[in-house]
Amino acid sequence: MRTIKLSYPHTLLMDELPETVAAIGFFDGVHKGHQQLINTAVNKARDKQMESAVITFHPHPSVVLKKDVQHVQYITPLHVKQELMQQLNVDRLYVITFDKDLSSLEPQAFINHFIINLNIKHLVTGFDFSYGHKGLGNVETLEDHAQSKFNYTIITEVQSDDQKISSTRIRELMKSGDIKKVNNLLNRPLIVTGTVEEGEKRGRAIGYPTANIKVSPDALLPKIGVYAVKVLFKNEVYEGMASLGYNPTFTNDREKPIIEVNIFDYNNDLYGEELIVEWHKYIRDEVKFSSAEKLIEQIAQDEKEIRNYFYR
Repeated sequence: MRTIKLSYPHTLLMDELPETVAAIGFFDGVHKGHQQLINTAVNKARDKQMESAVITFHPHPSVVLKKDVQHVQYITPLHVKQELMQQLNVDRLYVITFDKDLSSLEPQAFINHFIINLNIKHLVTGFDFSYGHKGLGNVETLEDHAQSKFNYTIITEVQSDDQKISSTRIRELMKSGDIKKVNNLLNRPLIVTGTVEEGEKRGRAIGYPTANIKVSPDALLPKIGVYAVKVLFKNEVYEGMASLGYNPTFTNDREKPIIEVNIFDYNNDLYGEELIVEWHKYIRDEVKFSSAEKLIEQIAQDEKEIRNYFYR
């Protein structure tokens, strides 16, 4: 898969681009609803013997359009989104920089520049897709703006439990710790990637060594607490337990949560290595214990519960 980053105006020439079937959207989470759009584009491209593409945007439009939003955290930061698109057999990923210039484009100008001029011959969109200045372009105006230069498919609302599957819904479920439902809507485990950095080594001192994982500030994390997780490292999968929180038993002034993962039956040095953590089950809230001994007792119970969960 080729990743092509664009801004307005781009300099690509239509005559030098392959005829393409493209899915368009922000696609944070790349959830089941998004997957239906993307799979439709990939399948249509194969049937038409064209290339498949996904057209997405970065950063989130709210960073540009809302004065009170300075930074957005993503269910799937851009590097994760890229990996997921590759797994879905997309041939090319267009990442359009969302900035003031792009937000000011009239709907027809957006279609001309980023659909017609990218040689998109068939566009796949969701029913609620909007484009152009103030979102004035939508699926109702798409036929006029297409000017017979491309065809399009509109995917209707994808639901689970009689509710729309949406990034907003998944964010709320993450906030409440309902990882089982999150993973169901994503059609895969929620993941976070990060680099192992040196910590305070308290886990090792109490018999539960942990990998302290530094993640991108762009990554949206689930509810504070203890989780059953799997860790992917060098094509191997390990089970373990993760503490996401502020470590209140030992510290009172930590400003940001940290991820500490105890990987079951693993003792090698991982400093500087990149790990992928899959979140599988929320176990309990973070607790401030009266002593290290009480903490150790609880960790032993957590380990037993999590091993039973994975071995059931």
